[in-house]
Amino acid sequence: MGRLRLQSSINAIEEEPEDCEATSSNKTALGCMINSEIGAVLAVMRRNVRWGGRYVSGDDQLEHSLIQALKNLRRQIFSWQNEWHSVNPSLYLQPFLEVIRSDETGAPITGVALSSIHKILTLDVLDVNTVNVEDAMHLVVDAVTSCRFEVTDPASEEIVLTKILQVLLACMKSKASVMLSNQHVCTIVNTCFRIVHQAGTKGELLQRIARHTMHELVRCIFSHLPDVDNTEQSLVKGGSSINNEVHACSSHHVMFLNVSGPALSICIGLPLLVLSSLLIKILKFTSFSLVQTTGLDTDYSFSGKSGNGSGTSEYDGQLSSGVFNSASSGLISGVMDESNASTDNGKDAVPYDLHLMTEPYGVPCMVEIFHFLCSLLNVVEHTGMGLRANSITFDEDVPLFALGLINSAIELGGPAMRHHPRLLSLIQDELFRNLMQFGLSASPLILSMVCSIVLNLYQHLRTELKLQLEAFFSCVILRLAQSRYGASYQQQEVAMEALVDFCRQKTFMVEMYANLDCDITCGNVFEDLANLLSKSAFPVNCPLSSMHILALDGLIAVIQGMAERIGNGSVGSESSPVNLEEYTPFWMVKCENYGDPDHWSVACFFRYTAGLDKNLVGDFLGNHDEFCVQVLHEFAGTFDFQDMNLDTALRLFLETFRLPGESQKIQRVLEAFSGRYYEQSPQILANKDAALLLSYSLIMLNTDQHNVQVKKKMTEEDFIRNNRTLMEVMISSAYLDHDMFAIMSGPTIAAISVVFDHAEYEDVYQTCIDGFLAVAKISACHHLEDVLDDLVVSLCKFTTLLNPSSVEEPVLAFGDDAKARMATVTVFTIANRYGDFIRTGWRNILDCILRLHKLGLLPARVASDAADDSEMSSDPGHGKPLTNSLSSAHMQSIGTPRRSSGLMGRFSQLLSLDTEEPRSQPTEQQLAAHQRTLQTIQKCHIDSIFTESKFLQADSLLQLARALIWAAGRPQKGNTSPEDEDTAGVYEHIASIVQSTVVASALVEKAVFGLLRICQRLLPYKENLADELLRSLQLVLKLDARVADQYCEQITQEVSRLVKANATHIRSPMGWRTIGSLLSITARHPDASESGFDALSFIMSDGAHLSPANFVLSVDAARQFAESRVGQTDRSVHAVDLMAGSVACLVRWARDAREAMAEAEAAKLCEDIGKDMWMKLVQALRKVCLDQREEVRNHALLSLQMCLTGVDEICLPIGLWPTCFEGVIFTMLDDLAEIAQGNPQTQKEYRNIEGTLVLALKLLAKVFLHLLQELSQLSSFCKLWRNVIGRMEKYMKLKVKRGEKLQELVPELLKNILFVMKTKGVLVPTSTLGGDNVWEQTWLHVNKIFPSLQSEVFPNQDSEVLQSNQTDAGETASAQNE
Repeated sequence: MGRLRLQSSINAIEEEPEDCEATSSNKTALGCMINSEIGAVLAVMRRNVRWGGRYVSGDDQLEHSLIQALKNLRRQIFSWQNEWHSVNPSLYLQPFLEVIRSDETGAPITGVALSSIHKILTLDVLDVNTVNVEDAMHLVVDAVTSCRFEVTDPASEEIVLTKILQVLLACMKSKASVMLSNQHVCTIVNTCFRIVHQAGTKGELLQRIARHTMHELVRCIFSHLPDVDNTEQSLVKGGSSINNEVHACSSHHVMFLNVSGPALSICIGLPLLVLSSLLIKILKFTSFSLVQTTGLDTDYSFSGKSGNGSGTSEYDGQLSSGVFNSASSGLISGVMDESNASTDNGKDAVPYDLHLMTEPYGVPCMVEIFHFLCSLLNVVEHTGMGLRANSITFDEDVPLFALGLINSAIELGGPAMRHHPRLLSLIQDELFRNLMQFGLSASPLILSMVCSIVLNLYQHLRTELKLQLEAFFSCVILRLAQSRYGASYQQQEVAMEALVDFCRQKTFMVEMYANLDCDITCGNVFEDLANLLSKSAFPVNCPLSSMHILALDGLIAVIQGMAERIGNGSVGSESSPVNLEEYTPFWMVKCENYGDPDHWSVACFFRYTAGLDKNLVGDFLGNHDEFCVQVLHEFAGTFDFQDMNLDTALRLFLETFRLPGESQKIQRVLEAFSGRYYEQSPQILANKDAALLLSYSLIMLNTDQHNVQVKKKMTEEDFIRNNRTLMEVMISSAYLDHDMFAIMSGPTIAAISVVFDHAEYEDVYQTCIDGFLAVAKISACHHLEDVLDDLVVSLCKFTTLLNPSSVEEPVLAFGDDAKARMATVTVFTIANRYGDFIRTGWRNILDCILRLHKLGLLPARVASDAADDSEMSSDPGHGKPLTNSLSSAHMQSIGTPRRSSGLMGRFSQLLSLDTEEPRSQPTEQQLAAHQRTLQTIQKCHIDSIFTESKFLQADSLLQLARALIWAAGRPQKGNTSPEDEDTAGVYEHIASIVQSTVVASALVEKAVFGLLRICQRLLPYKENLADELLRSLQLVLKLDARVADQYCEQITQEVSRLVKANATHIRSPMGWRTIGSLLSITARHPDASESGFDALSFIMSDGAHLSPANFVLSVDAARQFAESRVGQTDRSVHAVDLMAGSVACLVRWARDAREAMAEAEAAKLCEDIGKDMWMKLVQALRKVCLDQREEVRNHALLSLQMCLTGVDEICLPIGLWPTCFEGVIFTMLDDLAEIAQGNPQTQKEYRNIEGTLVLALKLLAKVFLHLLQELSQLSSFCKLWRNVIGRMEKYMKLKVKRGEKLQELVPELLKNILFVMKTKGVLVPTSTLGGDNVWEQTWLHVNKIFPSLQSEVFPNQDSEVLQSNQTDAGETASAQNE
C-alpha cells in the first residue's frame, strides 16, 4: 500500500453519465440552497426558548411539528432522484408555509421563512412544466396572504410586511404566475393594498415600498392582458350573454374614429335620441353630481373564502393583540358590497359565477382590479366633499395613488382593452365620470395626473371614447384654460400644458375636427381649442409670458402637424377608367327564338324609347320586385358617368324618368345610380355610399329650395355642415386640413406675428419662424395664394429692408437685428420653396433685393454674371462663403458691373441706382455686424430664385417676370403697378430691344443672350413650351447684320450649349429648323464656325441625336460646312463623314419599323424615308462632289457610293432608283464632265479632275451592277441602260490632261458590265425588234465605241446558238414575269 499524495482539489467519483453531470449539479445546487434556507429558519427558531426544548406527549418526547417538518425536509432533499420539475413543490414549500401561517412564530422567524419562499420563487425553480405547480402557487398565495405572527417591535413588523410584499410580487413575476386563479390574483392585490393602507401609520420606507409594489403588481397583471386568448368566452357561461354584452356596449357608446392613414371615416350610425341621451349623461358631470353605475362592475367579486378553504384572505392586524390586521380591511369588501347592491338593483345584471374566479387568471380578475381602482376615486363622494372647495380640503394622497395605478394599467393594457367589453365599459362610464370630477380639482397634481390618463386613453382607445373625450375637453380643458371661469393660474397652466401635449399628437386636431366639429350632434371642439390657443398666445397689454409661449407652441404644433401630413401623404393613384361594354339595342337584334323579355332588353327599351310615360317608368324602376330591381340596375348601366360631376350625372339620370314619391322607391333608384356612378368615377368619391348620401342630400336641397311650403331655406353653410356629418365617406385628411386651416389660418398668422413682434429671445424667434414656414407649406399645398402673399408681405415688413432708413448705418443695424435677419432668411426660403404659389408677393421680394443691392449686400452671383457662368460650367463651388469684405463691398462706392451677357447681370445693370461716396475704414464692430449680414444673405440663396425660376408654374413665372420688368425701369402707363395692367411678357420686352437696335450695345447684348439662356434653362422643364421657346430664337436671325456679325461667335457658343444640354428635348421640325438656321449661318463665319460645327457634330455623330424631325436640316447644315472654305480641309471631310454616317440611322429606323409595324405600314414608312430623307442626303452629297478641293470631292464621291449601295435594308421602292440615277448620278457625271471641259481657269481651280472622273465612272458602274437585278425589272430599264452607255461614251471622248486613264477605264468597265449582264440573263439575244430591246440597243451603241466587245463577250456564237439562246431567254423572261 502506498501513501496518498495530497492534492489541492477533490476528485469527484463518477456515479452518473457525463451527459447528466450538468443536470445533477444543478439539482444538487438547488438542494443545497433549500438546505441552507432550512438551516436559517431553524437557527432563528432555536434562539427562542419555546422552540429550543422538547415537550412530553404521553410516554414519548416529541419536537414541535414545525421543527419536525423542517428536519424531515432536510433528510429528504438530497435523496430525491428525479429532476426538480418532476418533484411536487408542495413537499419543499409546505414546511416554510406552515411557519408563515403559524400564529406561534414571531416576526423574525416569519421573516426568514418569507425570505426563503422569496428566494425559491426568484430562482425560477417553479415554472409551468413543474408537477402540481398550480396547487403549489395557490398554497404560497394562501399562506402569505393569511400570514400570522407575533409582533414584538414595530421595526420587525415592518420587515415582515416588506417581505410579504416581496413574496407576493415574486409570485406575480414568476414563470408559474399564469397558473394563479382570478381569485388569488385579486387576493394578492387586496393584501398589498391593505399593507399600503396600514403603512400610513408606519415608517416612510414601508410606505414607499408598499406603493411601489402595488404599482408593479398592477403593471405585471395588466401587461398580461394583450396575451390573454379567448377571454370573451371566459367571462360568463355560454356565448349568448357575452354577445348581449357586446351589443349593449356598442349600443351605448359612440365610436371615435382614428385618423392614422391618408383617410378617415366619419361614422355616426346611431339614432339621435341615443346620442343625445348619452351626451346628456356625460355632460351631467359639469354640475359636479355623481351618477351611480350599475351592472358591469359587479360581475366578479372577491370570494369570501380563499381557494383552498383554509381561512379568510384577510389577516388580523390589531397591534395590541399581535395579529396582523388593518383598519381598512373592509375597504374592498365594502366596495364590493356596494357594487353587489347596485347589481341587485340592475335589471340586466349577469349572475355571479364562483367557478369563473377559480380559473387561471385573465380578464375577470383584471375587471375586478380595475373596478376596485376606479372605486378608490369615490372616497370623496363618500366623505361628502365637493370639488369646488376654496382650497385643497380633501386628502389628495388616495386619489393620486389611485390615478397613478389606473395610469399604469392603461399604459400596459390600453391597446387590448378595446377587445374586452367589460373593461371598456368601466373606462367609458365609471372611470371617465371620476376623471371628469377630479379634472376640476383645485390640486394641480391631480389635474396633471388626470390629463396624463386621458392622453394615454386617447392614444390607445380614442376610437371608443368619442363623447367622453368631447366632454373632457369641453368641460375640463376649455374651462380651466380660461381665467374667466375662476380657475387659478396653476390650473390654467396645467390645462394648457395638457392641451399642448395633445396638440403635439400629429392627428389629434384633425380627429377632433372630423369626429366632433363635423358632427351636428357634437360641439365644435376643434374650433374652440384653436381659438383658445390663438387667443392665449396674444399678449394683450402685457409682456410675453410662459403662458403665451406655451399656447404658441400648441398652435405651431397643430400647423406643423398639417405640414407633415402634406409631406408624408402618399399621392393616391388614379383609378384606370372603366371601359363601357358596347351593346346592341334590342330593336336591332333579330328576334330568333324570342321568349319572355329579359331585364336587359326592358332596360334598353326604357332608356332609348321616346315618348314613354316618365311617371310609369319611374314607378316601375322603383318597384321592389326582383325583376324590376334587375331592370333598374341594367338601366343605370346604360349611362356613361365617366369623370362627370355628381350633380351633372344625377341630372342626366333623372331626366329619363320621374322620380317616384315613395321613400323606399327613391332609395332603390338612388342606390342603383350611386353604384353606377362610383363604378365609373371612383376617383371623385370614396365609395358608393358617399354617392348615395350626397345624392339624397342634393334631392333634399332641391326640394328645400323649390318647395314654397318651406319657409326657412337651407343656407350654403347648412348644406356643407349637414353633408360632413351625414356621409359615411372616406375623406382625405388633406381636405380636412384644408377646412381646418381655413378656420384657423387667420388667427394663427396674427398670433404668430404678434408674438414674433413682441419676442426678445432667439428661441422664441425660431419657434415663430417654424410656424411661418409651416403656414407657408400648408398654403402652398392647398393653393392658397392669397394667404401666402399676405404672409410674404408681413414677413417683408419684419426684415426692415422696406422701411425708410432712419439710421446712419443700415448695414450695421441689420447685422445687429437678429429678428430682421431671421425674417429675411425666412422670406427668401419661402420664395425658393413655394415660389409656384406666390403672386403679388414677388414685388415685395424684389423690393427687398433692390434694397440689398443698394446697400452693397447683394451676392456677386446675383449682381453679375457669376450665376450664369457657374451654372454653365457646373462649378462645384456653389454655396461657398462670400468673401467680399466690408471695405471692398460696402464702404467703397459701388462701381458699374462688368460688361457681360448674363441674365442676372442684365437685371442688376438695368437698375437706376446712385453711387455711394467712399467711406472711412470700418471698425471691428462694423466688421462683425457686416459678417453676420453676409452670412444671412448667403443663407437666403437669392440667386436660386432666378436660376431655378425655370421650375416655376406659369402664373407665378408671369408675375415674377412682370415684377422684374417693372424693377428694370420699363415705362408703364401712368403710375399703375404691374398687377393693375396687362403688362407685356418677356418676349415682347426683348423683341422691342432687339428689333430697334442697329448698333451693338450692352442692352441688346443682354437681351439676346438673356433670351438664349432663358431657352437653355427652360427647355428641359417646359417641354410643352419648347416650340414657343425655340421660335423666340428667330429674333436672333432678325438682328441687324452688323450687330449679328459682332456677336456671332458668342451666339454660336450659346446655341452649342443649348443643343448639347437639350437635344433630347427638341422634338418638332420647327424647333430644329431654327437651330439648323443658326448653325448654318456660322458655317462661313471665321470665328463662329468652330463652335457651330462642334454643335453639329454632337447632333450627327453616331446618329445619337438624329431624328426624323432634324435629319434633313442636319444634313443640309453639314453640307454647308463641307462646302465652306473656312477652316481646314479636314473639317470639310469630317462633315462629309457625318453625312455618310447618317445613312445608318435610316437603316435602323427602317428595320425598327418592319419589326414594330404591319407590313403595309412599314413599306409606307420606308418609302417616306427614301423620298424625304435618303434622296435629300444623296442630293447633298452630289453637290459636295463638285467641290474645288480634290480631297473633299473625292471623299464625297466615295461617301456617295456608300450611301447608294448600302441601303438594301431600307427596302427602297424600285421606282425611286430611276429618279436617283437621273437626278443624282447622271447629273453629277454631267456636271463633272462640264467642269473638265471648262475654260483653263476652271481647270486650274479643279486640279486633278481626271482622278475624280475615274471615281465617278467607277461609282456609276458599281451602283448599276449592284442594282442590276432590280433595275432589269423596270419597264424603263432599256432607257436607263442607254444613258449609262451614253455617259461612258461621253467620258471616253473627253479631252483632259492625262486622259489615258479614262481611255483605259471605260472599256474595262463596259466589258465588266456586259459580262455581268450576260451572267444574270439580262443581256441575251432576242428576235424582238424595237426601242426596248436590250440586246439590240446594247450592241447598237456599244459597237459605235468598241466594235470588238461583242465577240469578246459572246465568242464563237453562230446563228443557231444565238437562236437557241434567244428561245431560252424568252422562256426565262416569261417565267419571271409570271
